[in-house]
Amino acid sequence: MNLNNKKDIVFIILAGFFITNAIVAELIGGKLVMFFGTFVQSVGIVLWPIVFILTDIVNEFYGQNGVKKLSYITLFLIAFTFLYLFICIHIPAVAFSPVSDENFKKVFGQSMYIMLGSMCAFIVSQFVDSGIFWMLRNRTGKKMIWLRSTGSTVVSQLVDTFIVQFIAFVIPGVWTMDVFLKNASYGYGFKLLVAVAVIPVIYLVHYLIDKYLGDEVSHDMIQHTAETNLHHKVEE
Repeated sequence: MNLNNKKDIVFIILAGFFITNAIVAELIGGKLVMFFGTFVQSVGIVLWPIVFILTDIVNEFYGQNGVKKLSYITLFLIAFTFLYLFICIHIPAVAFSPVSDENFKKVFGQSMYIMLGSMCAFIVSQFVDSGIFWMLRNRTGKKMIWLRSTGSTVVSQLVDTFIVQFIAFVIPGVWTMDVFLKNASYGYGFKLLVAVAVIPVIYLVHYLIDKYLGDEVSHDMIQHTAETNLHHKVEE
């Protein structure tokens, strides 16, 4: 990776936001809040649509290989965070610690269930997202960015939401199955609203990347990823 190369700098920035959003969503996920006075969700739900939007941006400019690399790195870092939390939970706090063992475990212990669910759902939903993105991209060409971005997010978020919430809240006994089905359905609907609401942001990020790289370089990158993906599809 060359820090004097604008393509690499863009990838590092996208990867930084991607990984940060994913790990922060994991750490804050144990806090449940009421949305619109109707349904209960993990507060981390707000960040996950951003992760999948960034997936689509990476898909557009760096292709499926870029998404795979970033997904594996993120999965490893989530697993590393899980392991470190597990170790820290079992290290006794001193008597004068401002955060007691009980409080630390209460906050981060639940986050560990969130991480387990996410690690299972994350890699599956990422590949689902990328696959649908390129299916739509191959059909529509360079036009209709909103369609391939939102369309891929609609399906991948369905997979992600139900797997994560089942492992995070049903298995540890926080929710019954009925509560899970209600909250997961509402949560999925909320993610779809966020995905639609940020469509202008997707175009803005595309615009900023185009301007930073230059229209010619940006066009060549997008064209190359499209041709590479089509070539792999034909080989399969």
